[in-house]
Amino acid sequence: MKKVLIVEDEKRMADLIALYLRPHDYTCEKVFNAKEALDYIENVVFDIILLDIMMPEISGWELCEKIRRFSDIPIIMITARDQQEDIVKGLKIGADDYLTKPFDEDELLARIEAILRRQAPKAYLEINDLIWDKNQFNLTFKNKPIPLTPKEFLMLGHFIQNPNQVFAREQLIELLWDFDSETEGRTVDSHIRNMRDKIRNAGFPIDDYLQTVWGVGYKWIAG
Repeated sequence: MKKVLIVEDEKRMADLIALYLRPHDYTCEKVFNAKEALDYIENVVFDIILLDIMMPEISGWELCEKIRRFSDIPIIMITARDQQEDIVKGLKIGADDYLTKPFDEDELLARIEAILRRQAPKAYLEINDLIWDKNQFNLTFKNKPIPLTPKEFLMLGHFIQNPNQVFAREQLIELLWDFDSETEGRTVDSHIRNMRDKIRNAGFPIDDYLQTVWGVGYKWIAG
């Protein structure tokens, strides 16, 4: 199931959007202001954000800009504002799409599905002779295999597929173990350390790409 974060200060509208989406295999979390949204995004992995513009204290525009400083997660702005300049502004600051209220349920679903199709993770990735091949479950550098554990392999792929996005240890635990796992942050650190050592020893400059964000987690720097 795909995870959706609904950021909407009107509870009735947030409930309505969730009601639309849940029968179509989406799980929805609802927050009612930008500060709540940032807390969620920094600690929980979502597939897409539905973002209202007109919110108290911090607007949807400001929130979109803040999110884009650390994440490429897809964002659809949903708002009653339908002026052309508002749409252009939203797209320029990083929104992927824009939907005006009132909207049709089928149109909302179609727009979400279109964005998620474009965001579908790739099974084959190459960075300066480092090849991550999910179909073969194989990592090589200059055609020489690098033996990673399954968790290390999937973690590396997730970083490469989401360049410049910071992942907290808690997010990585949720992604690679499960939400109820008793795995701790130091286990993630151990996997990262072992993965770096193996790739570094193979000759690839992993430290130029996989970087530690102190006090938060890790991110992959796009070349």
